[in-house]
Amino acid sequence: MCGVTAILLGDIKATTAAVDLHESLYFLQHRGQDAAGITVCQGGRLFQCKGNGMAAKVFAEGKRVADLPGYAGIGHLRYPTAGTSSASEAQPFYVNSPFGLSISVNGNLVNSSELRRFLDLEARRHVNTDSDSELLLNVFAHSLNELGKARANVDDVFTALRDVYKRCRGAFACTAMITGFGILGFRDENGIRPLVLGSRPSATLEGATDYMMASESIALTQLGFSNIVDIMPGQAVFIEKGGHPQFKQIVEAKSYTPDIFEYVYFARPDSCIDGLSVHRSRQNMGHKLADKMRKTLPASVIDQIDVVIPVPETSNTAAAVLAQDLDKPFSNAFVKNRYVYRTFILPGQTARQKSVRRKLSPIVSEFKGKSVLLVDDSIVRGTTSREIVQMAREAGAVRVFFASCSPEVTHPHVYGIDLADSTELMAYGKTVEEIAKYMGADELIYQGIDDLKAACIEATEDGGPTDIKDFEVGVFSGEYKTDVPQDYFEFLGRAAAAKKNKGTKRKSDAVTNGDGHAANSEEVISNKRQLPTVVSNSGVVNVAASSDASTPAPTSAQVTSSQTHRPAEVASAAQSEAQEAVEQQVDISLHNVADE
Repeated sequence: MCGVTAILLGDIKATTAAVDLHESLYFLQHRGQDAAGITVCQGGRLFQCKGNGMAAKVFAEGKRVADLPGYAGIGHLRYPTAGTSSASEAQPFYVNSPFGLSISVNGNLVNSSELRRFLDLEARRHVNTDSDSELLLNVFAHSLNELGKARANVDDVFTALRDVYKRCRGAFACTAMITGFGILGFRDENGIRPLVLGSRPSATLEGATDYMMASESIALTQLGFSNIVDIMPGQAVFIEKGGHPQFKQIVEAKSYTPDIFEYVYFARPDSCIDGLSVHRSRQNMGHKLADKMRKTLPASVIDQIDVVIPVPETSNTAAAVLAQDLDKPFSNAFVKNRYVYRTFILPGQTARQKSVRRKLSPIVSEFKGKSVLLVDDSIVRGTTSREIVQMAREAGAVRVFFASCSPEVTHPHVYGIDLADSTELMAYGKTVEEIAKYMGADELIYQGIDDLKAACIEATEDGGPTDIKDFEVGVFSGEYKTDVPQDYFEFLGRAAAAKKNKGTKRKSDAVTNGDGHAANSEEVISNKRQLPTVVSNSGVVNVAASSDASTPAPTSAQVTSSQTHRPAEVASAAQSEAQEAVEQQVDISLHNVADE
């Protein structure tokens, strides 16, 4: 699960596209905290800044935006699933042939092995990373190239996209840019991943219109965009420089089934996705969860509840409604430290566990001597919930009841949320009673799947009907909207095992591409910081130094040669100097210094 954006300013002489893209990333930061990036176009030249970390870090609190002039561009926030956390996998990705293509992808492909074989043996295209997003980009580029044209038109772009839908299986919502031509958005044929488009009057050219796409509507509305529409399943939209949106149904929609986890957890409450209000859906979850409790728990148990307490922040809305329906006091008795990442999307279970107490602290007076009902959006691995229950008891709670706004998570999420391998999921192969015992809860209540679906369907923003009748709920049922090869589940298992090994930066099975050829593997490291390398996806590296434009920054080749045939202490000093020089560089070119 990632965040994507794209913008095309109506004034093609404007140079401020990066300003809006940069701002939009802060509204979507919850969708990915691992890496951020922006690519913009000015004439026939691309400028890019990307790297590991949150947007504020990557763009130096906005200082680097000034080095990204352009009237059009795309942005990305990464939440790592397939691939690694390497800086070389920060997006947007770029290939120079044909036409200079850049892309940002939100989603996951389930047939990466098949695509790698195709690109290697048939398309003969080099893939530089383990990211499936780069595979999608190269499939698109190959299809465009096969048209054999020196210049592409809009119909050519749509024609090439057919091959992407034919070959790429999974869920994806993408924004792309063809250098000097325009921006593109397209969405998988099941509508699993979200994408919206909006417009606003140009601020610099009378009569012109700016267009912007994003994963969530909040990124558009906060920047003054209106007339917001959802890109439909299997649909693409291309906006040519100086033109207007051109929509095309690339393939027939197989279903209209958004990922229900967008409404349960991932999306912001002030967003509207596919015509459904995230806030209202969570209100409805509270109503239906209260109904479930009244139907399944003895009245004596409900009478014992002294206070309803949400596990902040996603469950706040549902918990407040549930408390009102049960006629119980509501208290925000867990205080959230706002300077700690969302534990769910932290890379690594150990980091998640350590972060729970750093993230939450109880107001003891709200717990002491009381029977409390804790409400959370979901229970995934169970370790976080167990820690929270323990914190409640330490604060003096005499009984701890626990309610989940979603059903039991029993299967992996294959479309872009790293929910872990099945064996790591708390509900996998366990009864509700066994889960409650592990968590230390006196009672455990899960939302029913039908109630959860209804809660979202009934949350239309305008109160009217919706075309959505179902959702992607494979994590609860094991039934996914696309065919998922068995080897992909095996891959998830190997990836989960590899993540537990702190001594490696890449999955053990990423050493080869499956045909015996060497892949882009990294050496095993032992908690030592390696010398940063200059990563180039294609073409010549062009990095400018921030301190003195007349002094060229060291390239990877220069750094390497400076280390050769030197005593250890001299090499160490040279490495420190090179490290400092690299960290001070400002990237105003297409390629980045990757601090791995």
